[in-house]
Amino acid sequence: MTPRRRRLTILLLAALGLGTATALTLTAFQDNLVFFRSPADIAAEPPPPGRNFRLGGLVEQGSVERGTLDGRPNITFRVTDGAHTVRVQYSGVVPDLFREGQGVVTLGQIGPDGIFHAREVLARHDENYMPPEVADALRRSGHWNPASGDPPPAAGWNRLQPQRATGS
Repeated sequence: MTPRRRRLTILLLAALGLGTATALTLTAFQDNLVFFRSPADIAAEPPPPGRNFRLGGLVEQGSVERGTLDGRPNITFRVTDGAHTVRVQYSGVVPDLFREGQGVVTLGQIGPDGIFHAREVLARHDENYMPPEVADALRRSGHWNPASGDPPPAAGWNRLQPQRATGS
């Protein structure tokens, strides 16, 4: 084999290795990307089966049901953005700040039964905190206009009506 041919072979093998490493890295990133969706987003465009995503909104008043499943705490509740709701099932211990009428972000996927099966539940950390995704969902659904002041209190989100534009 001539030196020129040997260099070309080494260069092609290096390019093949680099291409393979790049493809594996991009595949790993795609599998680990987790998108945020509100209940209205899910109603408008359901996610593909088996796709992990974050579901955020408010824990709907009167929707929390606690029990046990295989000796572990099990909880079902509904998450709402004021316009739509999604039923959530979680097996495990929820954060201390989890309660009805409060903001929540869950990580999981929707099962064939239409229920969101959460692997993780995150609750807000104080009474003034609203996850940016939840605030964005409230703005898009018309339940809150940042120009009109602070967001509505979490306890009243289940009764929100979309804000109407007032004419002059």
